Amino acid sequence: MKRILLATFLSFALNAQSQGTSTTAVQPLTLKAAITYALENKAEARKSKLSIENSEYKIQEIRAKALPQIAANGSLTYNPILQTNVLDGAMFGKPGEAIQVSFGQKWTSGAGVSLNQTIFDEAVFTGLRAAKSTREFYQINDQLTEEQVIERVANNYYSVYVQRERLILLDSNYVNTTKVRDIVKGQYENGLAKKIDLDRIIVKLSNIDTDRQQIQNQIELQENALKFYMGMPIETKIVIPKTEFAVTPHALTEAPNTANRSEFLLLKKQEELLEFNKTAVKAEYYPTLSLFAGYNYIGQGPEMPLFAKPKDGVYWSDYSAIGLNMRVPIFNGFGTRARVRQADVQIRSLQEDIKDTQLALDLDYRNAKTQIENNIKTIQIQKENMRLAGEILKNTKNNYLQGLASLTDLLDAENASLEAQNNYTRAVLAYKIAEITLIKSKGELKTLLN
Repeated sequence: MKRILLATFLSFALNAQSQGTSTTAVQPLTLKAAITYALENKAEARKSKLSIENSEYKIQEIRAKALPQIAANGSLTYNPILQTNVLDGAMFGKPGEAIQVSFGQKWTSGAGVSLNQTIFDEAVFTGLRAAKSTREFYQINDQLTEEQVIERVANNYYSVYVQRERLILLDSNYVNTTKVRDIVKGQYENGLAKKIDLDRIIVKLSNIDTDRQQIQNQIELQENALKFYMGMPIETKIVIPKTEFAVTPHALTEAPNTANRSEFLLLKKQEELLEFNKTAVKAEYYPTLSLFAGYNYIGQGPEMPLFAKPKDGVYWSDYSAIGLNMRVPIFNGFGTRARVRQADVQIRSLQEDIKDTQLALDLDYRNAKTQIENNIKTIQIQKENMRLAGEILKNTKNNYLQGLASLTDLLDAENASLEAQNNYTRAVLAYKIAEITLIKSKGELKTLLN
């Protein structure tokens, strides 16, 4: 379903490219579609998925230490000068005489296979117990990364929306002011208005047009930022539907459980891994036991043993060995004790981070709750102000046309109406940003995908 949604969103751009069309119409980009696209295309989200995949390979690496280690070996040695030893001649029937005897052969070749199996190693066993926590750590980290991507996309999405709303207001104001200019121009031409009145209207139109250019530039910059946080090509055209900016109530009575937040869970899982690390360091106090076995085949002679036979003076023989290796640590200069204490300090340091993070998460909720409550009141006030300013503008415009109000009154009423609408739009944006923070503080950012 996600891929179908994204394919639908980008279908126009692909069709326009293939057909060579010049039209600029695009599919509306909803917040859900923007987040879905970001989770599948943004580098952080993709790299987080790769970290989960890589964690499986790390776990396999740890497990490998508990499995048999089998290796094959081979060698070929040429001895140009053989070592000699001096022996008592009595061994050769010449007592009292020293005889030099060469040991070995000019050529020696060997091949074999060896096996080593860990029977007891506390460090290895601790690593195996930590494997599950390692996987869970990367899974939680992936969840946190997705939440961070969602938060950035949502905040920038609403910022783009409010800039576009400001542009719509300026466009509307430009149209209305143009109508007033035409009226004043007609009055001036008929001797019913002063040139200064016409000049004031022209100046205001010029200022509105300048504001429009600035807002259009801000929209482009904000849209580029949104596309970046989505992992979307910058040249892609987007359209945001107005229905996405509705103000909806939220339950503010029950504080969320910070223990369910990804930030908190990640730190707790990291604490668990540090405990395993401390246990692994302590394992240096314990003995280790392993089984070894080997089978080898060796050939020696005056000629290269490969493919040679006894008639060539080359003889082959095999040998094997099976045994146990035990290592018992006795004293290493208190090195292990120092490493255990370092591991313990890491744990205690992380525990301080956990406490601080828990306070920060509680603070996020309290602040978001306060902002939500204040913004709801502000929205109500600004909505009423916007209605009143609209009525004042309408009445002032009628009075101006009837000669009962001055041009100054009309311009002041237009400015007040535009300011009231902008204040309302900014209040709604502040509410939506606070709403994202509140949803995040509850650990429910993924509900934006519903």
